[in-house]
Amino acid sequence: MATNQKHDLRCPAHPGPKRGLSGYGGVVQKFVYDFEEGNRDLKDLLGGKGANLAEMTNLGLPVPPGFTITTDACRAFLETGEMPGQDEISKHLAALEEKMGRRLGEPADPLLVSVRSGAKFSMPGMMETVLNVGLTDDSVAGLAAQAGDDERFAWDSYRRLIQMFGKTVCDVPGEEFEHALDDAKHRAGTREDVGLKAEHLKGLVADYKRIFSEHTGRDFPQDPREQLDLAVGAVFRSWNADRAVLYRRQERIPSNLGTAVNVVAMVFGNLGADSGTGVAFTRDPATGERGVYGDYLANAQGEDVVAGIRNTMPLQDLEQRDKASYDQLMSIMTTLEEHYKDLCDIEFTIERGKLWMLQTRVGKRTAAAAFVIATHLVDEGVIDLDEAVHRVSGAQLAQLMFPTFDLSAEPAQLTRGVGASPGAAVGKAVFDAQHAVAMAKEGEQVILVRRETNPDDLPGMIAAQGILTSRGGKTSHAAVVARGMGKTCVCGADELDVNLHKGQFTVGGHVVSEGDVISVDGTTGRVYLGEVPVQPSPVVQYFEGTLDPQADPLVSAVHRILTHADERRRLRVRTNADTGEDAARARRFGAQGIGLCRTEHMFLGERRALVERLILARTTEQREAALAELLPLQREDFTELFREMAGLPVTVRLIDPPLHEFLPPLEDLAVKVAVAEERGEDPGHDRDLLDAVRRMHEENPMLGLRGVRLGLVIPGLFAMQVRAIVEAAAAVPDAHPEIMVPLVGAVQELETIRAEAEKIIGEFAVDVKIGTMIEVPRAALTAGDIAQAADFFSFGTNDLTQMGWGFSRDDVEGAFFWRYLELGIFGVSPFESIDRDGVGRLVRIAVDEGRAARPELHFGVCGEHGGDPDSVHFFHEVGLDYVSCSPFRVPVARLEAGRAAIETTGSDSR
Repeated sequence: MATNQKHDLRCPAHPGPKRGLSGYGGVVQKFVYDFEEGNRDLKDLLGGKGANLAEMTNLGLPVPPGFTITTDACRAFLETGEMPGQDEISKHLAALEEKMGRRLGEPADPLLVSVRSGAKFSMPGMMETVLNVGLTDDSVAGLAAQAGDDERFAWDSYRRLIQMFGKTVCDVPGEEFEHALDDAKHRAGTREDVGLKAEHLKGLVADYKRIFSEHTGRDFPQDPREQLDLAVGAVFRSWNADRAVLYRRQERIPSNLGTAVNVVAMVFGNLGADSGTGVAFTRDPATGERGVYGDYLANAQGEDVVAGIRNTMPLQDLEQRDKASYDQLMSIMTTLEEHYKDLCDIEFTIERGKLWMLQTRVGKRTAAAAFVIATHLVDEGVIDLDEAVHRVSGAQLAQLMFPTFDLSAEPAQLTRGVGASPGAAVGKAVFDAQHAVAMAKEGEQVILVRRETNPDDLPGMIAAQGILTSRGGKTSHAAVVARGMGKTCVCGADELDVNLHKGQFTVGGHVVSEGDVISVDGTTGRVYLGEVPVQPSPVVQYFEGTLDPQADPLVSAVHRILTHADERRRLRVRTNADTGEDAARARRFGAQGIGLCRTEHMFLGERRALVERLILARTTEQREAALAELLPLQREDFTELFREMAGLPVTVRLIDPPLHEFLPPLEDLAVKVAVAEERGEDPGHDRDLLDAVRRMHEENPMLGLRGVRLGLVIPGLFAMQVRAIVEAAAAVPDAHPEIMVPLVGAVQELETIRAEAEKIIGEFAVDVKIGTMIEVPRAALTAGDIAQAADFFSFGTNDLTQMGWGFSRDDVEGAFFWRYLELGIFGVSPFESIDRDGVGRLVRIAVDEGRAARPELHFGVCGEHGGDPDSVHFFHEVGLDYVSCSPFRVPVARLEAGRAAIETTGSDSR
């Protein structure tokens, strides 16, 4: 059956032209590799699944023979619409047939294959798989004969092929097949697939073929090679399926990688009680603890486990059913973990007592498990602490800082399932993925409730606070995807009777309808009725100093890894803090000073009236009187900060926003004054305020009278702030003040303010550094000049991004960023993670030119990017001295700064 015949690689449901491959890439390429030819280092070419199948084959493990069609082939196919390497596929298929002693789809003794996706990075359930390819009307009897005249097995395999092929290759609605299956089970008087006998399955195959024909306009393909070619093309196309694109965007996986396709000789777990399929982990992916973790399903194929359509048995139970296979599996798991030096996720099938390994990969894990596993591997001598730091991330640490449930009030427990992905999630129960998305867009917190999830539920899973399913275990689709996203998830709560049509579930006499609030604990698996209050996580308690790190295994792991990251990092980590309370918390969290104190926050509340007096002042005396009243208040603010940060630098930014932001909105005042006048009342003070607001009104205040411009236009404003800073520093032992001038675009602006400040500083025996924020593109481009008047630069990346892109950060997020993300113009919002090519280049220019002009110049960043993990690595790369971020992001920045340093120098254990 291995021929060179070419088939249209689109089902009739996928009409469209094809472009030729002549000259693709300009060179002859190898597009197909046998498993014996690959290894785990070829993930870019063979994808993760293909590379690891090759690695296991070369380790001598029991892997079914097969070959991999490369990611190069995928990219070529997606560009041209034509499958490259058809002759190679035929050659490798012939070699596979030779190994197996059977030919693809041969009626008397058929070879069947699976066609599976496998991208470089794991994307569980996001792309397509087709099993039992090669099975036809003519070969069903041959398959039954292979299985010892087991007709039920043969017809079950055929109905699975038609169902998967129809949905995957030809877009036949999956629910059509599901309805037919439900009808067949109802007629047979059974609730489980395994209750269907051969005669039932024959009828079901006929129903499936009719459904296929009605939706595609053709009969189900009876040429085995046509089935193979169509399946391979469908898997390649699934790289650009909506759910795959959404998942890549969520996980920041590049869109140009493509997927490989693995063609593997079928082994069957649905051959009876001595067969089955399962998924195993070498350690618990939820907690990181050693042990036997996984799920097994007797008389089933692999998709049944990951889809969660039947509740599985614990992997430990396999020992009682098939001790030989269990012992062999445990030995292989040990071999793989020692080889990969990490938690391994393993898929396997047992075919009549014979164990086959279908996949391994470094397993997805929860944030807690990541830290625990890393330190355990250090203790076992497998990796060093550098590698341990490398294997965790700031995003995972941030997850561990989320609150947990406070159960002191003993909330009403509805049920308990499998704690598949930790966290404390509260929200309204929603039973449909699209409805979950719609409610989340309206600001609602939701919990997505399903019998089991499938890849089409991904948008709802992303939108939800947590996921709850009545079926599946720690290896189901819901569990694996939730762990990868850091979402709270409880699976296998089999007491739940989920009715999707009515939008409700029933458990223990309780009916929970859509919109009712539930609380889901992904650590314990418990589900509660109503909203359960939350409390600080153990990790936050540790940072606050109220929990000994040795009192909790997870906290101990975090402590060890973060301590080593601190030892390795070059970047210092400061905090953005405006109050003594924030400063104290940040210091407990490891901050090494304040990188940004926003003084404008100190003018709110009761002090707003003083600002109004300053703005309304018509004479020098009135203005100076208002400033004189503000001075002691500012001095008190700075004194508190200096005391909390004694011995550490405190960077105070002089007032930045336009003064009219401290006044009521123009429209509100205008209406208020007009109403008063209409009633014949005297608007009084409101009239004066309205005149001031109109006088100061700007069409675009972010580009107007703010920052250094205020200091130059409003006499005495910056001088008052400088005096308050210096007087406070003089009164606090070991204070280290730094004055930062905002919005500088020309060195002359900074020189003028510096001269005024130095006169005041000269009155005191205090050492004060004076620098500027680099937040205007011109400042970055003239950094060499500005450096002559500065002791330090701190990049205000919020404004630098706003001005560099021409975006108003207050407006664009909701206006069109969603569309830019959807189209792939952005992989992530440039306000969330630094735009390396554009804004990042401005930063690099400013650092290089500033340091060249003044080698002793110090550099920091105080925009929101200072706490973003990816951005921290960039700031390390360009040579900044510190990053500054909000108090709760300080530990994240510390960890990422350590990771950045380690990645620069390398680690021997990797």
